[in-house]
Amino acid sequence: MDKHEHNHHHHKDNKNEHIDHNKVGMNHETQDAHHHHHEEIHHHHHKDSQKHTEHQNHDNHHDHHAMMVKDFKRRFLISLILLVPILTLSPMIQEFLELNLRFTGDLYILLILSTVLFIYGGSPFFKGTFEEMKQKAPAMMSLIGLAIVVSYIYSAYTVIFQTGQDFFWELSTLISIMLLGHWIEMKSVLGASRALEELLKLMPEEAHVIDQDGHINDISITQVKVGMILLVRPGEKVPIDGKIIEGKSSVNESMLTGESVPVDKSPGDELIGGSINAEGSLKYKVTRIGDETFLSQVIKLVRDAQKTRSKTQRIADIAAKYLFYVALLGGVSTFVIWTLLGKDIGFAMERAVTVVIISCPHALGLATPLVTAVSSSIGAKHGLLIRNRANFENARKINTIVFDKTGTLTKGEFGISKIEGLSLSENELLSLAYAIENESEHPIAKAIVRAAKDRKVQLQKGRDIKAIPGKGLVGIVQQSTVEIVSPGYIKELNIPFDNSTYETLANQGNTVIFVLKDKNLIGYIALNDMIRETSQEAIESLKEMGIDSYMLTGDNQKVANEVAKKIGIKNVFAEVLPDQKSDKIESLTKEGRLVAMTGDGINDAPALAKAHLGIAIGAGTDVAIETADVILVKSNPMDVVNIIKLSKSTYKKMIQNLVWATGYNIIAIPLAAGVLSSIGILLSPAVGAVLMSLSTVIVAINARLLKI
Repeated sequence: MDKHEHNHHHHKDNKNEHIDHNKVGMNHETQDAHHHHHEEIHHHHHKDSQKHTEHQNHDNHHDHHAMMVKDFKRRFLISLILLVPILTLSPMIQEFLELNLRFTGDLYILLILSTVLFIYGGSPFFKGTFEEMKQKAPAMMSLIGLAIVVSYIYSAYTVIFQTGQDFFWELSTLISIMLLGHWIEMKSVLGASRALEELLKLMPEEAHVIDQDGHINDISITQVKVGMILLVRPGEKVPIDGKIIEGKSSVNESMLTGESVPVDKSPGDELIGGSINAEGSLKYKVTRIGDETFLSQVIKLVRDAQKTRSKTQRIADIAAKYLFYVALLGGVSTFVIWTLLGKDIGFAMERAVTVVIISCPHALGLATPLVTAVSSSIGAKHGLLIRNRANFENARKINTIVFDKTGTLTKGEFGISKIEGLSLSENELLSLAYAIENESEHPIAKAIVRAAKDRKVQLQKGRDIKAIPGKGLVGIVQQSTVEIVSPGYIKELNIPFDNSTYETLANQGNTVIFVLKDKNLIGYIALNDMIRETSQEAIESLKEMGIDSYMLTGDNQKVANEVAKKIGIKNVFAEVLPDQKSDKIESLTKEGRLVAMTGDGINDAPALAKAHLGIAIGAGTDVAIETADVILVKSNPMDVVNIIKLSKSTYKKMIQNLVWATGYNIIAIPLAAGVLSSIGILLSPAVGAVLMSLSTVIVAINARLLKI
């Protein structure tokens, strides 16, 4: 019971670190469907190769993204500069502004400038179209690609053969706006996923091997074989999994299991590679190496989960897919019908090209990126960092949320739940404990110090304080020996204590420590993991939104039910081993539920990657943060509610914008095709341009109105 699972984070201080170094980056896996093409080209798979190559890869990956943002910006700005003379030289624009700036050969200059813009500004879209076609999934890139290629070929033809009107101004504005949209969007998306690399960082580089004669040699971790005897000194990382043969200590496994109380270890106990040894020296025998080790298993789980991540499509891509087919069918059928009606090829061509161009609305390029940018900044203000846009946008459909208990619903740090002095007052007992625990870093010690300061208990002088490895602390206070120890130690010494009270406290999830003065029991202190203030409110709000909450924990069923009751959660998965967490998520998804997972430890990483939406609590381990779709900086369960709300309102705005962006097409396409040409109504490109600008402006203003 004294090994009661608790979670205490020693990562608080680097919380901001991992947020910042992700600011620039964006990962193309998590970046959405229409950036597939970069995924194909620049995708580094983590093999268990040497760590430094991982880091190089990662840096390249990071730089690559920063370069892509710069690249879109550069292409946009250069296109914008070229756009001015193109618009000025375009006969159609001059006509519209009732100017006449025509001169001999002006159209050839227009052709040359437009060709430069078409090739330079259009190249990201050609690459993207190629990738989408390869995957047989036309979306945004294909739609833009189709429109710009058709309008370029047709316009070049009109200039060279001097028939009909060119569309260079349409082509140039379309490319410029689409580049702007992509640049805005990429800027507003957070960080590359470096989960596997974070895991590899936990592995020590070398191990101390003890040979038959007792000599200690340092060898590389890659040379360790099963059966070797290794030494772990105090404060070192355990290099690889094994079984203790000599020594006692407590080991901090929180980075691996998420449970923060150091676990007492003695001969016969298992050690996990990557955990940190505390005060004693341990000799142990290696039991697993390579892919068999606990950490490698987690790496494998994360890798598998990332591979099977659903290819969720973003809403803009779905709209683009339909528009692509509309453009294709509309263009072809317009051409065929006019030709069959006996019109000349020139007229039929011009109508068909107009239809294709209008089907790719300029406003579509900004409809979702502007909403993305606004929702990212609203999110950031509320401490929600969105890493994977597609999964975040689909969060509005989530109907089940699984919370990891420790560190998520609870604070992952101890608070005192009961102090019982047998012959002295609560404060006197606390004062003795405070004297001994004042300088210790142990989570239990921190809780005692915190409580003593809150109650303004006077600090007595403790001296000669030392650890009883795996059992507790001992020191001298005012000539008396004071020991603060685990129940196991009390039982070893056969000191009688009130067992039924102890059992009751233990069953409620308390860790109980006993205080001895000169080997006499003078009282005990019960501590437990404090429930976060907002947990209950969050579960309540989710219930109102029609979302089921589940609690997931390694604790025993009794303790789990106790906590669940306080928080108001009906569904509890207790006694779940770390590697079973992602199975639980899978079993819920198999029931057809859309599941979000909220967690903070390495052992939550595979589950976070497996869920439809992975939410990491900001104070958690880097790995959890790296596999998540959304990061909560403030570790507040109410933010889970905010994510869903933000996702819903973001989606609503996107739909409104897509309706605005495509709405005018519904009227414009038939007119452009010439449905009413018999009564003299043909959509002149100039009017088309005005409508286009109008819908773009409306979209921009509407995006600004987004709220949670």
